[in-house]
Amino acid sequence: MGDLTNRPCIICVAITGSLPTKENNPAVPITIAEQVESTQEAFEAGATIAHCHVRDDEGKPTSDPDRFARLKEGLEQHCPGMIVQLSTGGRSGAGQARGGMLPLAPDMASLSVGSNNFPTRVYENPPDLVDWLASEMIRHDVKPEIEAFDLSHVLQAARMHADGRIKDRPYVQFVMGVRNAMPADRDVFDYYIHTVQRLFGPDAPWCAAGIGPNQIQLNEWAISSGGHARTGLEDNVRLDRDRLAPSNAALVRRAAEICDRFERPVANWQQARQILGLRPPLA
Repeated sequence: MGDLTNRPCIICVAITGSLPTKENNPAVPITIAEQVESTQEAFEAGATIAHCHVRDDEGKPTSDPDRFARLKEGLEQHCPGMIVQLSTGGRSGAGQARGGMLPLAPDMASLSVGSNNFPTRVYENPPDLVDWLASEMIRHDVKPEIEAFDLSHVLQAARMHADGRIKDRPYVQFVMGVRNAMPADRDVFDYYIHTVQRLFGPDAPWCAAGIGPNQIQLNEWAISSGGHARTGLEDNVRLDRDRLAPSNAALVRRAAEICDRFERPVANWQQARQILGLRPPLA
C-alpha cells in the first residue's frame, strides 16, 4: 500500500437510511430538521460526505424529490462545502422513482449495479434500471458511488466505465456484513482492493462500509489499507454491545480516532472534493 502517513481519509456519514427507527435508537434523525442538525454535528466532527435517505410523515422510507430537495438545501446552508450524496436505493421506491431526485444535481448519488440477497428479500437492480440511473447521473453531472455488495458489482462497474455508461473513474464502496450478502471477510476485502487497483489504477480511491458490529471492523480495515471510511446510524446504531450511539457525530469521531491511530489525517471538504474529482460547491 505504500506509506499511508498523511494520506487524507474521507469520512462518509450515512445519517438515516431506510430501516433504523427511533425505537432502535432515539438519535436516528427522521425529519428534515433532525437530519440537517445531525449532519451538521457530524460535519463538524470530520465527515465530508453525507449519504442521505428521506422519510415520509410516518417515518417510512420514500424517494420523494421534494423532501430530498429540502434536505439538500438545508445541508448546503448549514454544512457549506460538504459533499451531498443522495441514495437511489431500492428500499425507498421502485423503478425510475428511485432516481427522481437526480435532477436536483447533488454532488453524488449511490448506484448499485447488480442484484443480491438482503436479509428477507432480493435487492433487485435490473440492468435496464441500472443503465437508466447511470444515464441520469451523466445527464445531471452527478458522480456515482458504486455500492458493491458482491465482487461482480466491481467488475460490472468496470464494464460500464469502459463503454461510457459511467463517465468518470468509478468510486467503489465495498459493503460488507449485510445478512445473506457478502460477510465481513478479510481475504475478500483484500481481493476487492486488488481488483479495484487492477481495473482502475493503483491510486483509485475506494471506500468501505460495515453493517452493525462490522462497522468498526471495516473502518479499521479501510483506514489502515489506504481507503476511505463510511460510518453512521444507517449502518449501525450502537457504539458497542452495551451502548447505543448517542449521535452520528459520535460514530464519526470514532472513525476519526482510528484515522489518528494510523496517522492519517481526516480529509477536509476541499481535499475530499479533490480526491473524488468533484466540482467546487456552488457559491
